[in-house]
Amino acid sequence: MMHKEVPMDTTIAVPRLELLQVADAVAREKGIERDEVLEAMEQAIQKAGRSKYGHEHDIRAKIDRKNGEIRLMRFREIVETVENEATQLTLAQGQRISPEIKQGEFIIDELPPIDFGRIAAQTAKQVIVQKVREAERKRQFDEYKNRKGEIVNGLVKRVEFGNVTVDLGRAEAMLRRDELLPRETFRNGDRVRALIYDVREEARGPQIFLSRTHPDFMAKLFAQEVPEIYDGIIEIKAVARDPGSRAKIAVISNDGGIDPVGACVGMRGSRVQAVVGELQGEKIDIIPWSNDPATFVVNALAPAEVSKVVLDEENRRIEVVVPESQLSLAIGRRGQNVRLASMLTGWNIDIMTEDEESERRTEEMRTRSKMFIDALDVDDVIAHLLVTEGFTNIEEVAFVPVEELAGIEGFDEDVARELRERARVFLQEQNEKLSARRRELGVDDALATIEGLTPAMLVTLGENGIKTRDDLADLSSDELIDPQDGILRGTSLSSADANAIIMAARAHWFADQGESTVAQKATE
Repeated sequence: MMHKEVPMDTTIAVPRLELLQVADAVAREKGIERDEVLEAMEQAIQKAGRSKYGHEHDIRAKIDRKNGEIRLMRFREIVETVENEATQLTLAQGQRISPEIKQGEFIIDELPPIDFGRIAAQTAKQVIVQKVREAERKRQFDEYKNRKGEIVNGLVKRVEFGNVTVDLGRAEAMLRRDELLPRETFRNGDRVRALIYDVREEARGPQIFLSRTHPDFMAKLFAQEVPEIYDGIIEIKAVARDPGSRAKIAVISNDGGIDPVGACVGMRGSRVQAVVGELQGEKIDIIPWSNDPATFVVNALAPAEVSKVVLDEENRRIEVVVPESQLSLAIGRRGQNVRLASMLTGWNIDIMTEDEESERRTEEMRTRSKMFIDALDVDDVIAHLLVTEGFTNIEEVAFVPVEELAGIEGFDEDVARELRERARVFLQEQNEKLSARRRELGVDDALATIEGLTPAMLVTLGENGIKTRDDLADLSSDELIDPQDGILRGTSLSSADANAIIMAARAHWFADQGESTVAQKATE
């Protein structure tokens, strides 16, 4: 690249070597690279140069990294067609200045140094401060972005409206009021330990967010206090916290010879007490983790004793039966124990006493027996036998193999066939009534073709204004099966089933849209 040089006066307000010394001092103080400080100075000088010679010019500054010499230059690019005369030249114009110049290269004119006046110096200082601050924030972000999940120690720098600004030494972090333990207060100069739970870039610069309520904070504290966890011999599988009050932590040992609960408790409770002290007296239940959901839930409800559990794996719900004397212990104050156990295990837990469970079973028996008596026209003995054998609805009787029905004590093949036939007739009559009701409600026949929707569901949809596949496609799975206000709440539909039904409706809608577009184009 060719350029024409103009001899320049090397005098400048700031001595050249002193400029490098200032850059070194700022870099050390702020913990950033020397080059970043010098680049900030170059931009400041460049801005001052444009203020003096005109903002329309492409003026650049360069500081020699060895001797601190400042060069101020005007750049003009060689182009085919000039659009900006201040920054561009044609090839012919450029060759008059430098015969060897080529298109795409620059003519570089050296400019005299700037005599920094008060305004220019102030502007330059602002630019340098801003650029150094940006470089410092970038360094902080680069340093902390990969440290999410680490515990850090810092000093409280200031407290504003309950939010604590923490000095980490090389950066500042925010510990918001809702991430503090209840009734926990800090004053300037206090030491604080917290978890880095998020680092993100915002308009005001990189922000580091701390937490003392996050479940991982407790898990990391145990890793610091229990060498076996740090070494991977004991693994923390789950943590549930009611910050400042109570917590449960599930652990498992990868070494059969080491008791995970005992290792976390420590000699005379020394290890767990160290964590409790850091968490302002938060009570911690240490629970052995189990791959079997029933065992894990029973462990999680400790110290309450459990008599029986009934799993509903499809809905991840578990019924827990406890003696009357254990009910308040299992539930805990304000439901705390069962809530933490549910958070820890990931299962919805229903707790009932043995008497309540017995009453519910009796009521279920009575309701199902009446259903079989009314639908199959049988006496209460046969209905009771069907319920006792685990039959819960008419469909199961209608489609069960004859051999299975005949295997019930007191039944033979003739009775089994007759029961199955009566169940099928009943279902057919029900479906005809429901189909008639569906048409009466104006539910589209096309909606009835979607797999997974029963006649009873179609009637319920129609009664709620869902009459076409388009109407169904507009719904979410929650609107369909939410336990509180879902249209089809109380049915056997799982979340996956509901999603499949809605996706099928949407697929039909897209197909219909495609056919409409093709038909329209054909008409045109």
